[in-house]
Amino acid sequence: MGIGTSIFLIAVGAILTFALDANLGGVNLDVVGWILMAAGVLGLVMTTLVWGRRREVVTTTEPVEYRRVEERRDVSPPL
Repeated sequence: MGIGTSIFLIAVGAILTFALDANLGGVNLDVVGWILMAAGVLGLVMTTLVWGRRREVVTTTEPVEYRRVEERRDVSPPL
């Protein structure tokens, strides 16, 4: 689940929980909204953990060797 999907689930869950006041044949929309918000938050946390592990820092123990770069100058005049 990506970040966009997680945010979408949180938004839909919040709309069902806080904005609507309706009942559908024994289905409580408040509970459905809370479940969707929980799934969105869980998906957001899991996505953050998975993407956070991919960013690893690579370090080397060898010293860096610096090389001197010399300029080449053309001594002949342009034609």
